[in-house]
Amino acid sequence: MKSPVSDLAPSDGEEGSDRTPLLQRSPQAETAPACCSARYNLAFLSFFGFFVLYSLRVNLSVALVDMVDSNTTAKDNRTSYECAEHSAPIKVLHNQTGKKYQWDAETQGWILGSFFYGYIITQIPGGYVASKSGGKLLLGFGILGTAVFTLFTPLAADFGVGALVALRALEGLGEGVTFPAMHAMWSSWAPPLERSKLLSISYAGAQLGTVVSLPLSGIICYYMDWTYVFYFFGIVGIIWFILWICLVSDTPETHKTISPYEKEYILSSLKNQLSSQKSVPWIPMLKSLPLWSIVVAHFSYNWTFYTLLTLLPTYMKEVLRFNIQENGFLSAVPYLGCWLCMILSGQAADNLRARWNFSTLWVRRVFSLIGMIGPAVFLVAAGFIGCDYSLAVAFLTISTTLGGFCSSGFSINHLDIAPSYAGILLGITNTFATIPGMIGPIIARSLTPENTIGEWKTVFCIAAAINVFGAIFFTLFAKGEVQNWAVSDHRGHRN
Repeated sequence: MKSPVSDLAPSDGEEGSDRTPLLQRSPQAETAPACCSARYNLAFLSFFGFFVLYSLRVNLSVALVDMVDSNTTAKDNRTSYECAEHSAPIKVLHNQTGKKYQWDAETQGWILGSFFYGYIITQIPGGYVASKSGGKLLLGFGILGTAVFTLFTPLAADFGVGALVALRALEGLGEGVTFPAMHAMWSSWAPPLERSKLLSISYAGAQLGTVVSLPLSGIICYYMDWTYVFYFFGIVGIIWFILWICLVSDTPETHKTISPYEKEYILSSLKNQLSSQKSVPWIPMLKSLPLWSIVVAHFSYNWTFYTLLTLLPTYMKEVLRFNIQENGFLSAVPYLGCWLCMILSGQAADNLRARWNFSTLWVRRVFSLIGMIGPAVFLVAAGFIGCDYSLAVAFLTISTTLGGFCSSGFSINHLDIAPSYAGILLGITNTFATIPGMIGPIIARSLTPENTIGEWKTVFCIAAAINVFGAIFFTLFAKGEVQNWAVSDHRGHRN
């Protein structure tokens, strides 16, 4: 079966076939078995790394409920009374031994948002360092640093808001290098026709980390106290770091236990895709429209992602009057759906390319369209359901689940267009994509002064419109093959 787009002629002088023909030409490129292979071991170890990473990121949002004096929270109550009360009063009091702090809603917003101010700073530097010296140590120490800082969270809270805000910003600095470093490692480890599978496994750990840490943090707070949330996840992060350092290598060439057959398979599949240039082609890179199509898609997707992550629970609590934190399972279901979708879509994307001969560009476009327009539709629907809590949970789950398709769409397109600089490209796109996490909640608050259903419809529609725009922009300007500026023979070096 032919790809629907494989016969299109190149339009900008920078693309040829986008079906990664290098694999088809190379006699050494017969697929090495996946079972017990070094590349899949890397995928599963990085899966648990991102599991830890997101556990460390989101546990504060649960623990903060127990850290704040309920009398202080009551003063900032913005609950709307359009809808009837859904929640039954809690009759059994849970453990209350943890220390309480007099933090109002604005202070809590600064504490939760401070993470992003550190996170945005290290994206591009992290990608650059990883492209030069490898991503293993950078990723490992990024997560280790975050884990160690997490252990000091109770102490920082005792010192005051300033210390806790600074600590969260430092955690953001550590986490900021992780995704660019992982992309840089996959540029040396992922055969082109296995990229969707390997990267979707790797990054799906973030979703499962959210699924597990939300209810688990609630259970720890309930039966122990909030300090143990940070101690538990911090220790898990340190244990993962030891395994990562002992079992992982930056490249197949330096791996101690990889089979010669698998090493040859990976290296031959990446032949002619990697650059030997010592300097980074910054100017051609920043002029590349395919790169900016990923930037726009990444920014747009994250606007909706953070709207769903932070604002819809607020909408259900303050407008629908159901505190979703009372049921950790329900709060985790949307991310469980996204995790499953990421794993399955990665398998489907590579099968479409390898077995059915669909072009890389076609797969990236279609999966991005499903993963961005689908969530937008259900986000808009969430604004029109009135006071129906069941539908709100259903639409949230469907919307977040469909977003998992993007893991095989624009999210890994950096490796398609410039494998040698994938870490830097992800650093650039993720820098822009962090902005919605910083300004989205502020804009939403300004648009909902009375917390009415009509005001929240506006919030959801704006987020959906941004998502649709990003999907269309990516579809129009994305590419699926290595760009000329990303290989060493660019500008006169072809011979």
